[in-house]
Amino acid sequence: MKTTEVGGPKGYDAGKKVLGRKRHLIVDTLGLLLAVVVHPADQQDQSGACLVLYALWEKLRRIRVIFADTAYARQGLPEFVRATLGYTLEIVRKTG
Repeated sequence: MKTTEVGGPKGYDAGKKVLGRKRHLIVDTLGLLLAVVVHPADQQDQSGACLVLYALWEKLRRIRVIFADTAYARQGLPEFVRATLGYTLEIVRKTG
């Protein structure tokens, strides 16, 4: 997300060609916020995913399945999350 000059650290996302921050959110089935992490845009999505999933794990260990975007299917993240936190990271693919 693009940002102003004030606030926390920013980074350059070469893929989107944007200077700013990335947000990683986890919501429940009603859309209520469970965990959020904001970091500079130059960090990888997997790093942010690990941070937000760990933040969730600290609060809600009873959750078993988390639905995620295809961006989180890379570099063995679902296997890492299962082995480390005990969550099943189910990747949701676009239809049509």
